[in-house]
Amino acid sequence: MIRRNFLKGISLLPGLTFAGNHGNTFHETIQKKDLRKYWLDTLLRIATPVLTSLSRDQLKREMPVETSPGEGDRKKVTYLEALGRTLAGIAPWLELEDDNIYENELRQKFITLSVASIRNAVTPGSNDYLNFTEGGQPLVDAAFLAHALIRAPKKLWGNLDAETQQRLITALKATRVIKPYYSNWLLFTAMVEAALLKFSNEYDAVRIDYALNEHKSWYKGDGVYGDGPDFHFDYYNSYVIQPMLIDITKTISEKTGGMKNELTVFMKRAQRYAGIQERLISPEGTFPITGRSIAYRCGAFQLLAQVALQKQLPAGLKPAQVREALTSVIQRTMDAPNTFDGKGWLTIGLAGHQPMVGESYISTGSLYLCTTAFLPLGLSAKDEFWSDPYEDWTTKKAFSGKEFPIDKAL
Repeated sequence: MIRRNFLKGISLLPGLTFAGNHGNTFHETIQKKDLRKYWLDTLLRIATPVLTSLSRDQLKREMPVETSPGEGDRKKVTYLEALGRTLAGIAPWLELEDDNIYENELRQKFITLSVASIRNAVTPGSNDYLNFTEGGQPLVDAAFLAHALIRAPKKLWGNLDAETQQRLITALKATRVIKPYYSNWLLFTAMVEAALLKFSNEYDAVRIDYALNEHKSWYKGDGVYGDGPDFHFDYYNSYVIQPMLIDITKTISEKTGGMKNELTVFMKRAQRYAGIQERLISPEGTFPITGRSIAYRCGAFQLLAQVALQKQLPAGLKPAQVREALTSVIQRTMDAPNTFDGKGWLTIGLAGHQPMVGESYISTGSLYLCTTAFLPLGLSAKDEFWSDPYEDWTTKKAFSGKEFPIDKAL
């Protein structure tokens, strides 16, 4: 039988329950079992409250809005954050065509929840009709929603009724009134336009060209871009910059035949950065807590997860070691006590509930960017990423006395 989750109506894979505070021994006990079940269980635990509430048109009523002590009200923007970021991470799994009967039953439930959530988000008069224009933040999360649509064009966009599709296009276009900061925010405008191109053939090419050209000029070398003209020692190359550079140019290439050279260059740099990210993961599954937005938890490794999903890992980096490295990070950041509140919503923190980790722009909805660490669930269980035997990641090899490859700059 499929086991029932304490979050009403959502089924789990057989033999699997939500993970608690297992510590390092947990990874050791599941190394030789099906890690995919653990990943999927964790992802669905994160996504369930958001998509269940919004699909019922009750997100604004049911989702708590936590901010750091002393910070202001984020209710006008936090709900779109929760939707866009949750779907950006779960989209590849929704899009997967697979013959696993248990996953397919769950997948169909979450496709239904996701489609209903989008419908309520863009339907005037609904309780959960969301803000796409007021303030700057809606541009950010319209872009994450656009990224989700690009990652799951059949199962998300394709299952929307015609009226909802048109309302969604209108909502995306409405974000054009928001002026982006001269930083990674330029890619939010470009991602929205890429989705408009893909789904409506009406887009502003200048917004895309400007964003990509500026990021070309902000490249600092060795696989790393500045966040604007300056270099920031943070994870925005993974949170935003490189995943969006790749998927924007990939969309343009597929739709117009252009930007193939740019895609090749962006991918080569992304491969280098993915290699760096894998080496940042310690033998214990921790990583340097540098820079801002650390409350996105394991979402700091979106780029590594995306390169694995797209089967573009750099030479010498085995899918199995990436799987194990990412598992260790997911375990460390998502299984810590008090990561979820009593009703299953994420709390602010990196490893548990740490309210002071949240900057002024962080609230409950922001936290759902952690779902992007789970992108490889868009690969079939038969793929080598999931089926290959256990493989230590680089730092685990290095600090246990095993041979490991030295690092080389791009």
